[in-house]
Parts: sequence; structure tokens; C-alpha cells
Amino acid sequence: MEALKTIWTLPVFTFGDGVSVRVSQLFLVALVLLGGYVLSKVIERLIRRRLAQTEIRPDAALLMQRFVYYGLLTAVVMTALSLLHVPLGAFAFISGAVAIGVGFGAQNIVNNFISGWILLVERPVRVNDFVEIDSYQGVVENIGNRSTRIRRVDGVHLLIPNSQMLERTVVNWTLVDDRIRTVLKVGVAYGSPLRRVAELIEQAVREQPDVIPDPPPIVVCDDFGDSAILFEAYLWSEVGGERELRQIRSNIRFRIDELFSEHGIVIAFPQLDVHLNSVAPIQMPALK
Repeated sequence: MEALKTIWTLPVFTFGDGVSVRVSQLFLVALVLLGGYVLSKVIERLIRRRLAQTEIRPDAALLMQRFVYYGLLTAVVMTALSLLHVPLGAFAFISGAVAIGVGFGAQNIVNNFISGWILLVERPVRVNDFVEIDSYQGVVENIGNRSTRIRRVDGVHLLIPNSQMLERTVVNWTLVDDRIRTVLKVGVAYGSPLRRVAELIEQAVREQPDVIPDPPPIVVCDDFGDSAILFEAYLWSEVGGERELRQIRSNIRFRIDELFSEHGIVIAFPQLDVHLNSVAPIQMPALK
């Protein structure tokens, strides 16, 4: 028992001003750090569940969780230092060395960490936004400490460093609202009543419940093509991405086909007329 007590009160190291750190203090600090970390995680999860039941946007909820989590961790670390009775000046040399190491070896990690906070505060890209970066399209699922997770339209996840989300060109389809414009193209055969065709296309568009009336859809006769007269319909919808737009365009095409069939209008297809002009009769070689 005396040996255990001796080890428990044994000084591990001493600072220049006579401050000694004992084994008991290190053990207590380890418990505080571990308990504080676990408690911070539990509180963060409780806040996330509570905010999920409100109407707060997911990106704003994530920002509040981050502030609470890192604030609690900072309080835990300061409490641990106070238990050691260590003056902050004693860490001047260590902090300088860490700063040099961060400057040379971990600059990308720090850059991505700071970029993540900029994304959460400035909000050029938010959770649940439909974005397009390079040739990929998808929904932002999470903005982490190092990278942003995007779920592509085909279900594959992309992990993009936060710094690249600020430095590269990112198209945010739903930054201001969920309104997205799309174009539907139709070609009809030559000889069709063009104004009637435009009316039927507009009718099919307006009958689609996912098409918003303001701004109203517009149907234009775009061009006289090689095999068809081309029409384009411009319409707006409040959707979350390209997949919903594909479904809306598909439903409109089904309705256009029904209306055209009722009014005897033919949807054009490529045709090619070949004319053969023979100057002299073709002589076949005699068979032996």
C-alpha cells in the first residue's frame, strides 16, 4: 500500500518555477479529457437530434453543432491544464514548434479545416444543395472537417477537399431556391399545323403538376431542320435535382405523344431520299 501511495504521489516532471506534476494529476487529467470528449460527443448528438425536429436548415444545424462541440472541447482542455497547475507560458516553446510543423507539414489539413468553417459560415454550398462540380452532379450530404461528401445522381459518393470547394468552380442549382429551368425539344413532320402544334405542347406542359405557373412556360418554333420542324418548350419546376427533371420531361413527352395522336400530328424521324440518275444502261457480264 505504501508503494502504491509512493507511486501515486511521485513527481513526473517539474517546471522551472517549481511546479511539479504528479502521477495522480496525470491520471485525473486523463479521466477529465476522456470524460469530456465522450460528454461532448453525447451533447452534440442530443443537439443534432433536437435540431432535426425543428425547421432549421441542416447546414445551420451543423454549424451550431460544431460550435458547441469545439467549445466544449476547449473548456475540457482548459480544465485539464488548470488541474495540472501548469502556466501557459510553459507551452510557448511547444506551441512554436507545433506552429512550424503545421506550417510545413500540415498546411493542407489546416487549409481544409478552415475552408470547412468558411463553407459553414458563408454558406456558398449547404447541406442538401444540388451542385455540379466538373462533370459530376449530386447532393451535398455533409461538410466535414477535412472534406465535403457529395452523393452523385448514380449513388456514388464523392469526397472533395473543402479548399477545392472554395477554389474551384461549383455550380449550385439550389443556392437561392429550388426553382430550376429545363428545356424540352420536339420535332414534327413538315406540313404539320405549326400553331396547333405549339398549343398542344403548351397544353401538355401546363397539365404537368410539377411545372410551376410563374414564370409561365414558353413554347417556341426553334428551327426548320433537315427532317423536322423543331420546337422547344421552356419550363420551370421546384425540384431537387436532375433526376426529378428527367421524370418531369418524361411525363410531358408521354402527354405530347397522346395529344399528337389525337390530332393526327406526326413526330418526325430522320428520312433520306435517294435519287438515281442513270446515263447509260448498266451491262452485266455474260455468264459462261
